[in-house]
Amino acid sequence: MMQFFLAGVLSAVIAYLLGSISFSILFTKFFSHKDIRSMGSGNAGTTNVLRSVGAKAAVCTFVFDFAKGVVAVLIGKLIFQAFYPTAGLANVMSEFEFVQYGAFIAAAFCVLGHDFPVFFGFKGGKGVLTSWSITLLIDWRLFVITIVVFIVLLLITRVVSIGSIAAAISLPVSVFPLTFFVDYLQHGVGSVTYCVVVSLISLFLGGLLIWKHRSNIKRIREGTEKKLSIHKEK
Repeated sequence: MMQFFLAGVLSAVIAYLLGSISFSILFTKFFSHKDIRSMGSGNAGTTNVLRSVGAKAAVCTFVFDFAKGVVAVLIGKLIFQAFYPTAGLANVMSEFEFVQYGAFIAAAFCVLGHDFPVFFGFKGGKGVLTSWSITLLIDWRLFVITIVVFIVLLLITRVVSIGSIAAAISLPVSVFPLTFFVDYLQHGVGSVTYCVVVSLISLFLGGLLIWKHRSNIKRIREGTEKKLSIHKEK
């Protein structure tokens, strides 16, 4: 178990530091020489960059925020994969299960870094894009489910926060049925412990995302939440 602990700590630290690189702040400073946290909604995220700075800065933010989530999870998986042969857990869990723990640990800490970045005074974004990107390497089914939910709600309401909150809810709602009923019961992949642990991590991620949207939820209730619009660059 010491190998598992070491792999977990290493993955968590690297993922948190990667997540702490706030590209919305960096690209806003590059394109407008301002702090995105003092513009528009005050959120260090792609949507606020799009509204307050423009499409170029938003696209750059989107690409790099998405990439850091993918890279963080990939590193977590590679670290756990490297530790597995010497972990002495071959009779307890499969390599797939061991590596997936690394993916979920890295995912959680990458989002924490994005939301509370050590490099920017622990004031970051809401983690929507990063939370979405991490699902790409964790489980492509979760990636598809969350993006479909987001797009459908966005097209219906034209309110980004509603799509984001719905996607956040769909993550933990989807994880347990997929890992337990499909992977474990039908295909014998993983274990009951694995299903419960990753479901709890997903519940944490979804809950954190919803909590970060508490001001949006208040505006939605009041009917004052803005619909999607794009800042016209000069």
